[in-house]
Amino acid sequence: MSVNDVIMSALHENNVEFVTTVPCKQLAGVIEKIEQDSNILHVPSNREDEGMGLCAGAYMGGKRPAIIMQNTAIGVTINALATLIQYYHIPLPMLISYRGEIGEPVACQVEMAVHTKALLDQMKIPTYHFHAPEDANELSLILNHSFMARKPVAILMDAQFWARA
Repeated sequence: MSVNDVIMSALHENNVEFVTTVPCKQLAGVIEKIEQDSNILHVPSNREDEGMGLCAGAYMGGKRPAIIMQNTAIGVTINALATLIQYYHIPLPMLISYRGEIGEPVACQVEMAVHTKALLDQMKIPTYHFHAPEDANELSLILNHSFMARKPVAILMDAQFWARA
């Protein structure tokens, strides 16, 4: 089973019915599968903080949401995470392509990688780092935890994870 299939299976096992995405080359395969899935309403976003607002609305409307994004946008999501997602106890799994580590071909991606984990830690958001394809087998449990605890979680999927997938 491909990593994209494992991710889709975890979304289905946890009754995720609404996903918003921001374009990402690394996550393109799973985004394509979400787009084709008739059980998931896929609403593309222009920006990650906008996507969080969409997820909050979906949750308040009775849907289980998730967002797919890049770590380079964590900075623009801080306000939405603190004053909307965390304040109203909205469970929000964030599947994040973790750009900027060793092997990153785009220099400007590196700077945000230096800050991503520290920002998530400062906000007390549980963070899971996937390095190898088999790490995706933990996704269903992580999603379940987010919905049970009514808290956001960050799943960082780095270049090594996608290179081996």
